[in-house]
Amino acid sequence: MSSEGDLAGKVAIVTGASSGIGAAIAEAFAQAGADVALSGRDRDKLDLVASTVRESGRDAHVVAHDLALDAEPGRLVEETREALGAANVVVHSAGIFEAAPLLETSLDSFDRQFRLNVRACFLLTQAAVPQMGAGDSLIYVSSIAGHVAFPNSVAYCATKGALELMTKALCTELAPLGIRVNALAPGNIKTPMNAPLRDQAGYEDACNELTPAGRFGEVGEIADAAVFLASDKASYMHGASLLVDGGWTAR
Repeated sequence: MSSEGDLAGKVAIVTGASSGIGAAIAEAFAQAGADVALSGRDRDKLDLVASTVRESGRDAHVVAHDLALDAEPGRLVEETREALGAANVVVHSAGIFEAAPLLETSLDSFDRQFRLNVRACFLLTQAAVPQMGAGDSLIYVSSIAGHVAFPNSVAYCATKGALELMTKALCTELAPLGIRVNALAPGNIKTPMNAPLRDQAGYEDACNELTPAGRFGEVGEIADAAVFLASDKASYMHGASLLVDGGWTAR
């Protein structure tokens, strides 16, 4: 578990915060002392996460919107500043995964995945950086799919590969300002997004056989890593991709 107070006095933005990894990160940030702006599409789910944040004694601000629309990342940053103060930590966890073979991948599907997974992240970064300073942190939730290939996932893999290289490129630009940019790359984690796949007979067993740790990860294990990356304990981490994958990519 992350230490209480690791993020004391910080303001964080977490996208994709209505469920799964994003919700767990938001809740862990609050437990570590941060006030949190929660971004997602489902207001009811965001309100539940906000309640948990407030139960930790921290402030929460909910922005229910479609982050893929070009004006929305900037609105999120501005609303956060007005409600909680300028963001010290920005976590882009929002993302979609639409699996399909190459010849069945429509251009619309390709564009949808890039629009949220990459373009929205770029626009959010552009909006947030002018308000950030030395000691602040950007964290992009990537994936093992940004490190190794998966069939029937060309668009998704491409988006996560883009996030990995955005992390490195922005590190070289922002590290001299004291702003840290890192990626967090989960492996197979139990989330609502992959629940339909895990419900398929044999799916989870097959994944576990390919994972040296022999199991799926839990969202809390990703959230603890995010708290570390956002905290001063990771002060010398710039441009890194932190794999939390049970050893998947070590095979």
